[in-house]
Amino acid sequence: MRLLASLRGGGMRRLAAGGRRIALTFDDGPGNETHRFLELLERFDIPAAFFVCGKNVARRPATARAIAAAGHEIGNHTYSHPRLLACGPRRVREEIVRTQRLIEDATGVSPGLFRAPYGLRSPFLAPVLADLGLLDVHWTVIGNDWKWNASKIAGRVLAAACPGAIVCLHDGCATRPAADRAETLQAVRKIVPELRAAGYAFAAVQADRRRR
Repeated sequence: MRLLASLRGGGMRRLAAGGRRIALTFDDGPGNETHRFLELLERFDIPAAFFVCGKNVARRPATARAIAAAGHEIGNHTYSHPRLLACGPRRVREEIVRTQRLIEDATGVSPGLFRAPYGLRSPFLAPVLADLGLLDVHWTVIGNDWKWNASKIAGRVLAAACPGAIVCLHDGCATRPAADRAETLQAVRKIVPELRAAGYAFAAVQADRRRR
């Protein structure tokens, strides 16, 4: 039981700082609709963290730069979005190191955050994260936005909202060239005003990003 817990999302699940603060995070970009998320976040004037796949960064370096230019955090989400439990130590390291370099080359940002695809960690993960100085970030609530409509996504997130919560949504779909994220966008339009009305502020996962 302990082994299973350590492999499935044993990373940071809450913000370190206290108070009524919540972090929005988006996985699997940069994608064809990431610009719409950036526009929405700018309209709301809130920060977010984008956990990007290296293959997508190579495909859309300008979008990765736009994320960084907007002041959002960029996290490492592996190169090809594999299930790390099925990967050997060499593959685990390669997936993360390759993505780190691609993000740095595209944006000038050296990520300090990492999230495992599917929330599944590998027994070979810890030494790689330690070597690269990456913080392992899981989530408090995931919106299931790859399969639900906006109302259901928003309802799940709002029901689980609590001080320090980390919310996981998606602006892409693994390493597919394109994904329809209209339901997620609509859910965010509902989530943000309702959380603000409940007294929550939106915060970065880790404010002290390192730049080259």
